[in-house]
Order: sequence, then structure tokens, then C-alpha cells
Amino acid sequence: MSGNGGAATTAEGNGSKMRVIRVGTRKSQLARIQTDTVVAMLKALYPGIQFEIIAMSTTGDKILDTALSKIGEKSLFTKELENALEKNEVDLVVHSLKDVPTILPPGFTIGAICKRENPCDAVVFHPKFIGKTLETLPEKSAVGTSSLRRVAQLQRKFPHLEFKSIRGNLNTRLRKLDELQEFSAIVLAVAGLQRMGWQNRVGQILHPEECMYAVGQGALAVEVRAKDQDILDLVSVLHDPETLLRCIAERAFLRHLEGGCSVPVAVHTVMKDGQLYLTGGVWSLDGSDSMQETMQATIQVPVQQEDGPEDDPQLVGITARNIPRGAQLAAENLGISLASLLLNKGAKNILDVARQLNDVR
Repeated sequence: MSGNGGAATTAEGNGSKMRVIRVGTRKSQLARIQTDTVVAMLKALYPGIQFEIIAMSTTGDKILDTALSKIGEKSLFTKELENALEKNEVDLVVHSLKDVPTILPPGFTIGAICKRENPCDAVVFHPKFIGKTLETLPEKSAVGTSSLRRVAQLQRKFPHLEFKSIRGNLNTRLRKLDELQEFSAIVLAVAGLQRMGWQNRVGQILHPEECMYAVGQGALAVEVRAKDQDILDLVSVLHDPETLLRCIAERAFLRHLEGGCSVPVAVHTVMKDGQLYLTGGVWSLDGSDSMQETMQATIQVPVQQEDGPEDDPQLVGITARNIPRGAQLAAENLGISLASLLLNKGAKNILDVARQLNDVR
């Protein structure tokens, strides 16, 4: 590496100077595990570089008494990390992609999207309800989730249940489930539970026909300074082509709908035989009104690097010069086309009403 990476410094190692790359992360256990995973991949690729992890709290970590959808800040879990990037205190930061807004502040870009784990949601049951499913829980059982997307879909499918907000990191939510008698079950992302080593707590996996997932769920993103070409080159090898293209389509869909955590929007993507299938949906807050459609596009998953223009613009906040541009544009166009189809069929009214109701709740 050329060593022009802004905040990158050097440290003494075995009598010679080693380059040090500083990696920003949130303080939660899950965030640290995710960051450790990314750093382990980078260390394997660049054994001559030292990686230093710097943990910090974000707005979303600090405000725990309010539903995420009510806070009104789009970058709840990314802003403080981006501030550190801007001040050259770190060289790159690791996020859950689902936490990253589809429009990034000027000067930042997602330089890598790692291979996605299972993007679906899972149900974790209170010990006394082990062996149950959402369908077989008693009438008026309380199910905890902080996601409007999950509530809208599950309330429609399981009207006998009551859905209540629950906040905190994974450890906190599981403790609230197990120790308080308030919840019969909680809904969490499968990927987070797997990364924490808590697969044994998964009582039910919600497949897309039951509950479609959040845009980008299950994928990790590495954010860098957009003009820091050296760091961009360093992390770009982590791009997983299929995950990248699926997530470009999902993020383009969400951006064109002007959705976010304040409205129920969900997706499901599949790549098969050179076709990318994108299903997207919007719901009213109570799930009584909904609209979903599926579209597909021909996209060959790229297997080799393709040289492109020196200054490629970002697509939905992502820079991936080592992935063919045509495939990225086809994925973005698929997301935009599906969003346009839903908007033309009246999705804007559903979303507008959901926003208004969320504001007054």
C-alpha cells in the first residue's frame, strides 16, 4: 500500500515500522464481533498491516427509551462513527448495512459489502414458551420488537398477538425477555444471533413469505472517506459480488420510495441463473393496508475485475470499482423500477399515512 491513507499511522513491529489502520466500531458486543470478523479478513489479506480497533457509542446506543422510528434521525447508528472518519481519527468503520442510510453525507462512501449471512428474522421465545411458534402462542401474548416493518407484517398475519416496543442491544433484549415477565417472545435478526453464537435460542425462523426482511439485513458494510483511494483499494477486495448486487437493488428500492425506519418497507432478493429477483413491499403501520410486487432483471454475477472510469460515482452510497459497472447499474435500475411500479399503484399514500401516524403516536 502506498501509505497515503489519511489517518493511517505507523507502529514499531519487530524492529521495523508497520502501517497502522484504525477501525471504528460501536461498543456493543455484536458490533465488536462484526468488526473483529472484518478485521480478521483484512489481516489475512494484509499481514504486514496492523489494525487498531476504536470503539464508540452512537446516538442510537444512547437513546434507549424511545422507539427508533420516533427519534427522527436517519443516521442513528452511524453519525458518531462518520464524525471520527471526518476528523481522521479512524480510517474505516464497520456497520450493519441495514443501519446505513441510502444517502451518505458528502465525503463518505461504502467501500465494501461483505458476504451476507441469513437475512431473515427469527423468533426467540421466553423459556416457558419453548417449542411454541408465533401461531401457537396464547391469545394476547406480548411479542417484543422495535421494528415497524416487523410489526406491520406480523400483526397482519398473527392478529391474536400484541406487539410491543423493546430497545437495547441483543444482550439487553434477551435479558428483558428471560428475566421480566413482560414478553412471551421477541423478534431479532437471524444474522445477529448467529454472530453472537446464540443459534440455540432461535425458536422459529420467519421466512420471507411470513415476514420480509429489512434492506441490507445480514450484510456488513465498511465505510471510508470517499477520496481516500488507498483505503478504498484496501477494503474493496472484501466486496462479495452477489451480496453487493442484491443490496444495491434493495437500497435503490428504498431510496426511490423515500423510505426509512419511520415507515414499514421490506424486501426479499434472490440471485438465480443470472437473474436477480427483487420483491418489495410497503405496509400501513397496523398492516391492514399493503402492497407488494416482484420484478426481475438479467444480471450475471461478475467473477473478475473490470477496469472502469477513474472517478466512478457512487450507487446508493456504494463504491465498487472492482465489480462491473453494468451489473451494478442493472441492479440499481431494478430497485428503482420496482419502487416506481409501487408508487404508480398508490404506495405513496400508504407511506404518507404511515409517516403521519408514526409522528403522532
